[in-house]
Amino acid sequence: MATIKDIADRIGIAVSTVSKGLNGASDISADMRQLVLDTAVEMGYASKKMKSKASRKVCILIENMDYENIDQFGYEIIMGFKRSAARRHWDVSVIPTDLNMQTSEKYDTYMLKNGFSGAFLLGFTLHDDWIRQLSKTTVPTVLLDNYIPMNNHVGYVGTDSMEGIALAVNHLVALGHTKIAFLNGSKNSMVSEERYQAFVQSMSENGLTPDEALVEYGYYVPDCAKYHVPAFLEHGATAILCASDLIASGVIAEVLRHGLRVPEDISVIGYDDLPLASNLTPPLTTIRQDRIDLGKSAFLLLDGLVHDVTVSKMLLRAKFIERASTAPPKPTC
Repeated sequence: MATIKDIADRIGIAVSTVSKGLNGASDISADMRQLVLDTAVEMGYASKKMKSKASRKVCILIENMDYENIDQFGYEIIMGFKRSAARRHWDVSVIPTDLNMQTSEKYDTYMLKNGFSGAFLLGFTLHDDWIRQLSKTTVPTVLLDNYIPMNNHVGYVGTDSMEGIALAVNHLVALGHTKIAFLNGSKNSMVSEERYQAFVQSMSENGLTPDEALVEYGYYVPDCAKYHVPAFLEHGATAILCASDLIASGVIAEVLRHGLRVPEDISVIGYDDLPLASNLTPPLTTIRQDRIDLGKSAFLLLDGLVHDVTVSKMLLRAKFIERASTAPPKPTC
């Protein structure tokens, strides 16, 4: 493990200057502070705060995900993580991020500068700068629904997409549906690709071939439905499986706008089981992700990584929640 003196010798400056750079002192230049931080990261330096077992300081970095109230996807995940962390007296900071923040500073440098022992990343996409940097990070890091191969310092937590999608497809097929549309989440996302593959496999296992005209990528917002539902209806879909409850709420609204009924004319299934799902009209059949348990699992995984337990993936079981938004398809004339 590199020491402050090792860093000073590498750069050719005084130990006191290195200490100032690591601790954010104001009496050295910004360029020198950045050089110290970058060199420290390169040499694998960890501060006493980062190594402390008494009260670790970690962060939840969040992007492209709402989390401020219980109706939003990220809220319970963060609560589950925080509750587990509180039992270990860990200090947790929730930090919204954006692309500007990621381009202004490297991930490892940011973590070292702020004294974080590890992080849980929510809502990031595969093309984000910090995600790309994780292949070489030495900072214990947990991702939700994203996976970095061949780095023992990074793990992944999520809900089993294959199981979740299979539960939904099997339910629709049992009702008699064969023209099943799938409105997925955003591209450049590992979980979207997993759910697409799960949909194709589940359809095949039920003796059905997915219709390319009935598979689209959208975004995790209700508004995306209006761009895809008309084409699904035109191509004869009798059921629409959605990658989130928010998307499903938009699908129900769009189906109604076309003068059709849910589920009498079109069955709709969501994913997540957000609080809004049971309050929709009709109440939404969906796949439940236990978000409190996702947060707890993320903490357990991060705690393991901090203690050099190299867990790669932790997957929770999906649960099928049947409500009133699905029914057998209308008989054809």
